Formats: sequence, C-alpha cells, structure tokens
Amino acid sequence: MMLPQIDLVPLGGRARPAQSPAMTEFLSQAFGPWVRRVDRPSLRADLIAGILGALLVLPQGFAFASLAGLPPEYGLYTAIVPCVIAALFGSSWHVVSGPTNANSLALFATLAPLAVVGSPAYIELVLVVTVMVGVMQWLIGALRLGSIANFISPSALRGFMSGAAALIVVHSVPDLLGLPAPAGHGTGALFAHIAGNLGAMRPAALAVGLATLAVVLVGRRLLHRWPFMLIGLVAGTALAAAFNAQQPWPQWGAVAVIGSIPPIWPRFHAPAVEWRSLPELIAIAFALTIVALGQSISIAKAVAARSGQRIDANREFRGQGLSNMVGGFFSSYVSCGSLNRSMPNLEAGARTPLAAVFASVWLLLLVAFTSPLLALIPLPAIAAMLVLVAWTLFDIPGWRRIWAHSRQDFAIAIVTMLATMTIRIEMAILLGTILSLVTYLHRTSHPFMRVMGFDTVAPDRPFVVRADVPAPLPECPQLKMIRMEGEVYFGAVSYVADQLHDLRAAPQAPKHLLVMAKSMNFIDVPAAEMWREELETRRAEAGDLYFHRPRPPVLELWQRVGFTPELGADHIFPTKRAAIATIFGRLDRGICATCTARVFEECKALPPPSV
Repeated sequence: MMLPQIDLVPLGGRARPAQSPAMTEFLSQAFGPWVRRVDRPSLRADLIAGILGALLVLPQGFAFASLAGLPPEYGLYTAIVPCVIAALFGSSWHVVSGPTNANSLALFATLAPLAVVGSPAYIELVLVVTVMVGVMQWLIGALRLGSIANFISPSALRGFMSGAAALIVVHSVPDLLGLPAPAGHGTGALFAHIAGNLGAMRPAALAVGLATLAVVLVGRRLLHRWPFMLIGLVAGTALAAAFNAQQPWPQWGAVAVIGSIPPIWPRFHAPAVEWRSLPELIAIAFALTIVALGQSISIAKAVAARSGQRIDANREFRGQGLSNMVGGFFSSYVSCGSLNRSMPNLEAGARTPLAAVFASVWLLLLVAFTSPLLALIPLPAIAAMLVLVAWTLFDIPGWRRIWAHSRQDFAIAIVTMLATMTIRIEMAILLGTILSLVTYLHRTSHPFMRVMGFDTVAPDRPFVVRADVPAPLPECPQLKMIRMEGEVYFGAVSYVADQLHDLRAAPQAPKHLLVMAKSMNFIDVPAAEMWREELETRRAEAGDLYFHRPRPPVLELWQRVGFTPELGADHIFPTKRAAIATIFGRLDRGICATCTARVFEECKALPPPSV
C-alpha cells in the first residue's frame, strides 16, 4: 500500500506568499524554503493534519512519560514546546518531534540510579540532562558534523523503517485487542504478554479498531481530499461510546478510552542540580544525544524518502538541539522525531512544518476546552490508525527491488529490521550502518583487475576485456596488459599484491606489465609502496612496469614519495598507442622471432616467425 502523492504546490499555479517578497525572503532564510509554499490551501491542510497529530500524542505522551519515570503530564509538555521549535528551525517539513519510547526508556535507565524515580530531584535531573542534550545536538549541527548522517545507508534505512513499522504494530496490538497494559517493555516481553492474555481479548475493542480501519480505508479511496483519518477516529469514538453506554453485548467487554487529562500549560522553570553531579550527567547526556540524533535523522530521512524532500542534516541537528535546550526550561524531557506521529502527519496531508506547530496549538486548545470529549477517544481506534500507517512503511515493492538488485543490501536491511525489533533503536541503526560500511570496505578492498587484449578477429581490432570474449584471444608472451578499476588503498593492497603475484607466477608469464590506470582514482602511501615493490620485482626478473594515464592525484602522490623518479617518466604514457609503441621497442627480439601471436600493429614489421 503506497502513500498518497502529496502535492506541495497548490492547484492553479505557484504558491502565493501572504507576505511581501522581502518579508518572505527574510522568513525563508530564518525558517527554510517551505515558507514560500505557505498559502491558504496549505494552511488548511496543515490545520487538519495538526488535529490528528494532537489526538495521536495524547495517549502516547502519557505512556512515554510513565516509561521515563515522570508524571503523565510531562509527556504532553514534551509534545508542545519542543515540537514547535524543532518544526520551525529544523530541516524536515513533515517530522513531528516529541516524546518517544526509546528516549523515555534511556532516560529511565540512566537516571533511575541517581534519584528516586518521579521525585522532584529526579525531575530536576531529567530537565538538566535535556538541556545538555540540546546543547550537544546544537553544537553538532553548528560545527557542520551532520555529514555523519550520510553513513546511514539506504539498506539500513529500509530495515529500520520496516522494523519500526513492526514495532508500531506489535505495540498497538494490546490496545487493538483490548488487552491489559503489558508489564515489560521489550519486544519479547510484549509477545509473551499478548500470547498469555489472548483469552482476555475484548471483542468490542477489536470491533472498534476494525471499524475505524474500515472507515479510514474507504475514506482514503473515496474521499482522498477529506481528512479521512480524522473521520475514522470520529467514527471509532462514536462506536466506542455506543458500546460503553449501551453494553448491547456485555460479554464483548468495555472499550478502553484515553480518560481524564490534566492541565498541560507549559510553565517556565530553570532546572538546577548540584555541581558535583555534572560530570556524570554530561556522560549521560552524550549517550542520550547519540540516541536522539540517531532516531531523528533516521526518521527524517525515512519520511523524506516518501515525500521527496531533501534533508539538511546540520539544520535538522540544530533544530533538534534548540528544541531540547528551550524545552528543558519548560518542563519537557528529551525529545526527537517521532515516527508514529510523523508518518500519520504526512499521511494526513501535511504540507509544511506548520502542521507540527498547529498540532501543539491544537493540543493546548483541545485539553483546555474539550477534555471531556477527548477523554472518550478509544485506544483501539488510535491503535488501528497506527497499524495502517505501519503497513505503509513496509513498502513490499521496495523489498522486492532490493532482493533483485543486491543480496548483500537485502541482508543488511533484514539484519537492521530484526535489530530494530529486538534491541535499542539507536543500536539497531548503528549496527545497520556498520554492516553497510563493512560491506563497502569489502567491495572496495577487491578492485577489479581485468586482463586486456585486442580482438584480432574484428576488422577494427577493438581493445577488449579478455574474460568478456567467448573465444580465447591470442596474447603477447612478453607484455601483460591489465585495467585497474577502483581505488587502491591500504585495505586493498594485500588483494592487489596477491593478484599481481599470481600474474607473475603463472607458467610462461609475460615479464612486462602495462597497467591502464585511468580508473584508479585514488591511492595512498601503502599502495605506492606496493607498486614500488612490483617495479623492483619485475626489473629483477628482467621485466618492467608501465602505466597508462594515471590520474593527477596518483601522479602527485607518486612524486611526493619518490616513486616517479624510480619508475621513470618514460614509463608513463598518455595514450595506449604510444604505450604499446614504446614498450614494443623494449621487448626481447629473440622471443618475437618465434612468436605466432603477433597481436600488435607493430608486429607486422617483424619477419615471419621461425619454426
């Protein structure tokens, strides 16, 4: 199931800025180019998407705050101020920031040994660490270290998306089936909880979830310009209210709802802790920074892959850092991009970051004026919408393509997906990235070394790779020609040296070697030493080494390490014709006299071979 195409440019032409061109330019420099796309249709779309975002975060905010060992309202605090700042000052147009389960669990695990969970001292530690995390994130972006995000490979990202989708489904199942809340937080504990409590399933909860899902699917197909996800949520809420009020089938059980919501107006508070605890908190903040940034950039890239937007990692890091720095002073704990809010935001038709801003505003207004109605929203309806969003993340056609194109990339994606489901999210992303880098290093450490020759049958005698021609080609008994394809660096030196040794050790191997090096884009000092050893070995065996069109960086390094004078400028050639003509003059004429291969044009000037 594919996400609907989102047209960021309104129908009827280009987006018309509401401000003057000078003001629009100023705002676009401050907040990003999305400002130019803001107009009445985009505002309407963002307002509607924001309502869904506000409704989704209500149960999640409470649950995640509990995971972090904080009072429930702190989850909603974290969905307001940090969400607005990250949206306005970040890079992604659709990522919605706020509390997440990974950050919540990481906070609990690192700070629980330092203070009583939920106590005022614990809350102060949480807020101070949040500010520290924000400073570190902002520095990473300000120092332009966002290029580390480029090392998250598409294969690892696909695995992460699918693993996160599976996690969303698994964590939604208890609410969808009306099961009691699980005691454990791990995936294994959750599976065990579901299996052990299937007998307690409430059919009414499942009916509400399925009804919500059906309305959303029908609305997506028939009413794609309407807020179909919001319509589905309203339909599920009405059905749940009917079940809970009438109880037509008591054996079906009641439907769990959000329940009462406390006031959530953020208040300014400067957190403070004892100075002696700062070194330990800095170490904790550094670890949490890695957790939050790993999630944020992965989610931003995952959402951007669907929307077609390009992500500026440095800007995204600065935005996330600023959101945590400010959020820590408004009772918010560590926030980052939330996949199970960002994908519904995109799915609901959000066009600009204003959707996340509106989500925060809607959250404040809804809690302030409609909390009795919000309390009736059923948890199975929210779970059903998350399951639908998770299904879109799997992208089955994309998995088929990666299987057809590269089994290595497919394996990386599978391992990353399983790791995302079984271990901490940031560790899963790190594992996928490491696997991708190891695969890349393995590939680059085995550059192609193709033996070349002339197709003497074809009229124009083209230069060909001998292995690509079905019929065996004649080869000069004195000159071997190879084409290097790829970088030769310290990781590839051993492999290339072994291949060169095998060329020399073959029976009746040519003593001269011409290396076509225009595709050898890079070498380092160990590689230069390897070529020096090859030169010395061949000359000791009455042979020689030559190069055709080595690239300027290669020549520059050879000159610096003194290899060029040892090789000789007359051993480096600009064209193949000049190389062969020169090398031909240095071959052993005694061998030429009996040679029947005669593969070079220059061989035509020789007397007929003697038998």
